[in-house]
Formats: sequence, C-alpha cells, structure tokens
Amino acid sequence: MKDAAPQTIYLSDYTPPAYLVGDVHLTFKLAATKTRVLSRIAFRPNPDATDHDFFLHGDDLTLISARIDGQDINPDLHSGGLRCAVPDGPFVFEAEVEISPSTNTALEGLYMSNGMYCTQCEAEGFRKITYYPDRPDVMAVFTVRIESDLPVLLSNGNPTATGKDWAEWHDPWPKPAYLFALVAGDLVAHPNTFTTRSGRQVDLNLWVRPGGDEAKCAFGMAALKASMKWDEDVYGREYDLDLFNIVAVDDFNMGAMENKGLNIFNASAVLASPQTATDADFERIEAIIAHEYFHNWTGNRITCRDWFQLCLKEGLTVFRDQQFTGDLRSAAVKRIDDTMMLRAYQFREDNGPLAHPVRPESFVEINNFYTATVYEKGAELIGLLKLLVGDQAYFDALDLYFTRHDGDAATIEDWLQVFEDTTGRDLSQFKKWYAQAGTPRLTVRDEYADGTYRLHLRQETPPTPGQPDKDPLLIPVAVGLLDQNGAEVLPTTILEMTKAEQSFTFDGLSGRPIPSVLRNFSAPVIVVHDMTDAERALLLAHDTDPFNRWDAGRTLAQDVLVRMLRQNATPDTAFLDGLAAVLRDDALDPAFRALALRLPSEDDTAQALFDAGHTPDPTAINQAHETLKLHIAQHLQDTLPRIYAAMSVTGPYTPDAGPAGQRALGNAVLGLISKLDGGKQAAQQFASADNMTQQLGALRALLQISKGDAELAAFEAQWQHDRLVMDKWFGLQVSLAAAPDAAATAEKLTRHPAFDMKNPNRFRSVFGGLKANTAGFHHASGAAYALLADWLIKLDPINPQTAARMTMSYDTWKRYDGERQTKMRAALSKIAQTPQLSRDTEEMVTRILG
Repeated sequence: MKDAAPQTIYLSDYTPPAYLVGDVHLTFKLAATKTRVLSRIAFRPNPDATDHDFFLHGDDLTLISARIDGQDINPDLHSGGLRCAVPDGPFVFEAEVEISPSTNTALEGLYMSNGMYCTQCEAEGFRKITYYPDRPDVMAVFTVRIESDLPVLLSNGNPTATGKDWAEWHDPWPKPAYLFALVAGDLVAHPNTFTTRSGRQVDLNLWVRPGGDEAKCAFGMAALKASMKWDEDVYGREYDLDLFNIVAVDDFNMGAMENKGLNIFNASAVLASPQTATDADFERIEAIIAHEYFHNWTGNRITCRDWFQLCLKEGLTVFRDQQFTGDLRSAAVKRIDDTMMLRAYQFREDNGPLAHPVRPESFVEINNFYTATVYEKGAELIGLLKLLVGDQAYFDALDLYFTRHDGDAATIEDWLQVFEDTTGRDLSQFKKWYAQAGTPRLTVRDEYADGTYRLHLRQETPPTPGQPDKDPLLIPVAVGLLDQNGAEVLPTTILEMTKAEQSFTFDGLSGRPIPSVLRNFSAPVIVVHDMTDAERALLLAHDTDPFNRWDAGRTLAQDVLVRMLRQNATPDTAFLDGLAAVLRDDALDPAFRALALRLPSEDDTAQALFDAGHTPDPTAINQAHETLKLHIAQHLQDTLPRIYAAMSVTGPYTPDAGPAGQRALGNAVLGLISKLDGGKQAAQQFASADNMTQQLGALRALLQISKGDAELAAFEAQWQHDRLVMDKWFGLQVSLAAAPDAAATAEKLTRHPAFDMKNPNRFRSVFGGLKANTAGFHHASGAAYALLADWLIKLDPINPQTAARMTMSYDTWKRYDGERQTKMRAALSKIAQTPQLSRDTEEMVTRILG
C-alpha cells in the first residue's frame, strides 16, 4: 500500500519559524550501521512567530534519549519529526539518535561512499542526521566533534582541536542546516594557499582518495584560486574563513555542494587530467568550482528564506559563474553555449507539463525543483536586470545587497528592493518574470518607406499548467540594423518592451535595413520573425553581434531540416555557402566556428515541427540530420582537410581557451571528414591521440558512421580502471547507437560488470545516453520507454532523487504520434502504479502525465 497522498507546500502559507536557534553542538560517533549523533541546541522563542508549536524535523532516526534543560523528556514521535512541550523562554534541547550511513543509498543526510563518510543536506537531508528545525530561515552557529579512527575528519568552518581518533570544528558564521557538512575517510590532500586582498592567508585543500586521483587535482586547485581572485576583483567579495576544503566523492546526486568552508564535489566535477578529461570537462570543472565558491556570499552569507526562493541563490550564482567563464575564456562562445543549454532544457521544460515559474508557488518535493528554470532561467533574469539598469547600477545594487542582507535569509522581494533603492526604478513589472511560467514568443514584423523603418513587436506567453493567462513582461530587446551589403547602420540599441504590442521607429536610413533582433540573446524569449534565407545568410556572413551571427546559421539549418522533412527538399545553397564562409574565415575564433558547424539537435527539430503543427517522426528526423551532415561534408570537402591540419595543436596539452577552441574545431571537422573517408582520418587520430579530447573525438566520429568496434574495445581495455573515463565509454555507446539498437545497447550495458545502478554517474551515463539518442529513445518499438521504466522502478527505492529526475525523459510524450504516446503513457503509468513509490518520483510522474 502506498502512503497517504504527499502534502503540497505553498509559498502563500509561509510563516516565520516558531523558535530560533543560537548555538548548535553536535557530536558524531561514527560507525557504519550504528552512528550515534548527540545534539545540544540552544532555542529561543521567535517574537515574530504566529504560534509556538515546538516541532523538529526528523526522518529515519532512532531516538535514544531526549532532554530539555537537562531533564529527560518523552517527545511525541511521528513520521517526519517530533513534538513536545517546552518552556516559555530560552532553553536547551539535547538528543541522542542512531543512524545507519552504510545503508543510506538515497545519498541524502550522512551516508557512505566506498568506505568514506560524507553528507548531502540540501535541500532537506539534515533531518536524516538529527532532529532539527530543518528550514533555511533558521540560521545558527555550529560546533562539531567527530569521533572515529579514520585518518581525516572534516566539517564546516575552522579546526579548533584534534586528538587521537577525534577532531573538533567551529563555524563562526550562522548558517541553515542545509549547509552542514561532514567528511571522514582515508584521504590525501592536494594543498595550496591563497592570500586575500586584505593580506590574510587561507589554507586550501583538495581531498581525494589515495591511489591515482592525486594526479587529477592541479587544475581544480588552480580554478579555485582563480575564482577567489575573480570574486575579489569583480564583486569585491573576500573569503571569510582560515581554511577552504574541497572533497571529491564518487557517489553524489548533484554536481557539487557549497557547504560553508567544506565543499563536497561529485568526483566528475573536480578531478581532471589531460589523459582522462576533455576540454569540455575542464571548462565544466572550472565553472562548477567557481559556482560553489561564489555561493560563499550568494547562498551562504546571504541564504534564501524558504525553498521557494531557491532561484535567489542559484540564479545569481549561475549568472556569476557564467560571467567568470566568459571573462576567462570567450564571452561570445560562452553566451552561445549558455543559450543552447537554455533552449535545449529550460525551453523544453517551459513548453511541457513540468513548466513552473522561476519562483514556484507550490511544491510537493523540493528536490524536484532543482531545475533548468530555477538555475538557467533564474540566471537569465539576473542578466536581464543588469542590462536594464546598466553595469554601474548593477554593481552598486549588489554592494547594497551584500551590506543590507549579510547574515539574512532573504527573498526575491529583498533582492529587487535593492535595485529599486539604487536606481529609483519601479520593478513591479519586471517581477512578473519570477511569477509567470512559460517562454514568451516575440513576434517581429517590419516595414520601410521613405527613409523611415518601423519595427513592430508583439509578445505572447502561451498557457502553462495552472497559468492560462499571462501579463505582458518587461523585455529588453537589443537591436542592430545592417544595410543590404552587410554594413552596420545602427549599433546595438536596447528597446524596452512593456506592452503586448509596441512599435519602434528609426529615421534617416538610405535603404531598407536588415534587422538583427535580440542581440546577445538579451532576453529568454523565442523570436518569431519571417525572414528570407538570403537575409539570414547575410546575418550569418556579416552580423557584428557574434550571438546573432551564430543564431542566423542555426535558424537557417533548422529551416533547411524542416523543408527536407516536409517538402523532401534538398539542402539550401545559401545555407551551405554561409556555413562555408564562416568556416573559411580564419579571423574568427575556432571555438565559434566549431559551434557554427553544429546542427540543431534532433530534439530541437522535433519541437520545431511540433510548434508548426506537425507530428514529428524521430526516425525521419534522424535521417534528415544525417543527410544534411553529408551534404555539408560534400560542400566543404575542399576546405575540410586544410582546416583540420590548421587546427593541429603542438606542444604540451593545456585546457586554455585557445588550444581548446582549436581542438573543438578540429574534432567538428573530423566528424565531417569521416563521412567522406570512411573513418580513416578518425582512426589515425584515435591511435595517435595523447589527450582525452582528441581520443574521444575520434571515437565519436567513428561511432557516428557505425564503425569503431576495435577502437571501442581498445578504449575499454585502456581505461577500465578509471571510473570517470568509463562513464564516457558507457554513455557514448548508447547515445550514438543506431536507433533500432539503442534500447538493446543500453540493456546490454546494464549487464556489464562495471555497471552499478547505485552510482548516479554510472546510471546517468547509460540512461542519460539513451535519452540523448532521440531517435533511439523514441523508436517505434517502444523498447526504450519500457526499459527505462523498469530501471526507474528498480532505482526508486534506492535513490529516489535520481529516479525522479530521470522521469523527465518522458516529458515530451504529447509531442509524438498516437502509438508512441500510448507506449509512453503505459511506461509512466507502470511507474506510477508501483507500490511504495517515493514522493519524489510520484510527483514527477503525476505532473508529466498531467
């Protein structure tokens, strides 16, 4: 029998906590199945509370004893926590509980990963450690004692004392329980130091398991130091403890966690060497390390009042890590990368049954709202706000935010208020971005006569679940104008759109211009603009805005694919010539040219067809994509060998932007060459590669033409003892399998000795790869739908967070034909009908089914 229906939590029901906490003292007596946690917590009534019901959260705890002010009590225990009578004034609550880290496969709270104790408390994992008011607006100072014979014992803050088989830590900065962290194990440190701008020395450590990972730490440490300096230089934020620790953990549901002074990382997000990590891995690691470090101020020193404000800390911190990567690498390429991710994941989310506002109004399970909408769209809103107020006003407002709210649990209202106070602007219409779900459609129409050009804009946001009607938003539209020869006649100008329909006039033009609309992707909207192929080709060849230049080519490619599918057309020459012009322009960043060669994803094409009122056929889409790639290869065949040779990088490997861009373009060109030479050049590159970027790029090129069996076997033999590289091996095979074979390939890999469903990285490598194979996942047989459902049912009782997130593979089920819809509904219904289904997965399946 299933439990009672999960309770829905509403933003409108927020009330202040009944009791506040001063100091927390925790003692951990570590044992694999019988860890004892002793807590001593100083409570005081909250004068702002509406009631004083004393309730502490607690899940999967065995209570040994409880006391108030030294006197034994017998609290009322029930699912989710405990209640008891308490004094009218301040008091001390003590408890001793027992927990079992080794059997905690959900990877929440305190658990074990290959013999190492570690924690994950965001969002609500601390309640699996001890009884506590587990909500982000209860902030306290923590002192922690760890007792164990393991050699390394770590917690938040600064170390205060140590002895044989014990260590004590104190974090002087008040924090919510979700930022608590503990790590204990047999670890070695990669040490370094950082001197802050005020002259303090901070000790830095990156902790890993002995026996191989030590050689993968140098880049992560360099990224940490670069992050610390950048945050001082750009935002004026200095680190505030004597020590900063990072720990690499094999089994971790997320990428990393920003616990105060003790960041815990999924090993894939921190460990790298040229032989085992690609250029993309290095950039991702750099960004994630920066993200978690930046949280020290935007998330830790200032946290969120409640989980509805999750976008406050995550959106701002994602925006900051995007700025960091853009400053260290290429701002234009980074902007394109971020927009591709937003369109691929967040736009898809906005367009389906999982659509929700950046600040949701309700949730059942908060773990399900760590979404692209909260993170990526939340970051877009920060950039949108910065564009509206200007750079200087933005940084002035941030200084006020840090001063006014240091030590606070803040809200979106608090965030916007500092901008209103700094600029004098009324941001009430801008605030609607946080409250309305869905991606606005910006329809563009223009006219020209007698030197006057008029640009007519109309905005409309489609209905989303629970929100049928939408108000107009404040949309900054960055516009430039080019003449018919490609010369810019109007530099980038910001048009502020505040109504459903508005027109803007430009005088004194000598001829009809070509508009470049939404430059640098100035707002997270979908532009609907009926342009000719020739006009888009002109933008692709001449636009001064790198994003719109890339986007013109992207849109041309999508139009070509749709015409191939709907009209059996051949690829348009204007598109192929425009692509050739970009590829041959050696003045352009190689990373930009590599992006220009990349076609829209097959999922993007399916959505484009669906938006146009057609039912997408995944098999036909896959065939059209492969046909277009062959046409591109044939059209560029005289150029490809020269570009490939020119992108050869000499000297020792570095993951810096320059050589990484060269390798990106070289691999992109290699994929096209392989369609002409049967994989000869790719096989040579695989054999000679001295870094993972080129080795994996060559293997990918071979698998894309249904070759590479020998290289796949050689790759496994070479890397079978490196768990992170083997994740790539698993994922590549499934994502690039021929559509009819995708489900069988995934099923076969689940029987591989190295497959471990309890490890989130390994599970995601197989079934994330299956989802990425659009034609394979949506093969007419329905085999992939059924296979994934069976594995999610197996995974749910072990790791409900990962299971719930993987159900998103089905979120586009209404897009396809009746037979596919029936098979996806059957798979979802099978999951939904599973006895004792977790709250996480039940909520997701229910929302997807609508």
